[in-house]
Amino acid sequence: MRSWHGRRAARSRRPLPADLRALAEGQPETLRRLGASLYSYHRRALAPFAPHIRAQVDADRAARARAALEGGTDGLLAGFRPVLRWEPPVLEAHYPVERELRLGGRGLLLQPSFFASRSPVMLASPSPDLTPVLVYPIQHTLGWARPRSATERGSGLGDLLGRTRAAILEDVLTGRTTGELARRFGISGAAVSQHTAVLRRAGLLLSVRHSRHVLHTITPAGLALLGRPLNAPLDV
Repeated sequence: MRSWHGRRAARSRRPLPADLRALAEGQPETLRRLGASLYSYHRRALAPFAPHIRAQVDADRAARARAALEGGTDGLLAGFRPVLRWEPPVLEAHYPVERELRLGGRGLLLQPSFFASRSPVMLASPSPDLTPVLVYPIQHTLGWARPRSATERGSGLGDLLGRTRAAILEDVLTGRTTGELARRFGISGAAVSQHTAVLRRAGLLLSVRHSRHVLHTITPAGLALLGRPLNAPLDV
């Protein structure tokens, strides 16, 4: 792919800036700097949201698969309105330029995109024999990136786990002994042991005996349930 794009850039009629020319020629040091910059951007801007992005795309795929199972090709393509319009045997789309693509029996690969906006994009292919790829925008859930407050997290977990177990899970972020949890929540040590046993069997916390005490700490699965990244600072 790199060499193909390089040839396209090299055939451009306009003179290329030095950095772009270096990319077109495939100079190793320039490609290394580009790769490092892209990796740094991804790590800072995209990686923290990766689970949410993946969930949104997976939800779209599930909806498309259900449409295909229930209505076949017609049902699948009809479900893309208003982004795409299926008028058999023609699939129409709003596109920046007037363009017609005849598949000629090659099929069409529909690729969901979290980042596409409004209009689909037809990817250029280095070979006329390859299956054309149409990238379409998925439907986003409003507020997906808004951080949940501690109150919202606690309320949701309380409904799922029960208020006491949800509160214990939140409280063991930095580690608590059985006695500390009993004092903080005003319950008996036996009750704490019962709650932590349920959370431990679910893989949400880990209990380790330390001297005369049992120390309870949260697991990665517990952090994920709280909606906290593994390396996030603990605000407790």
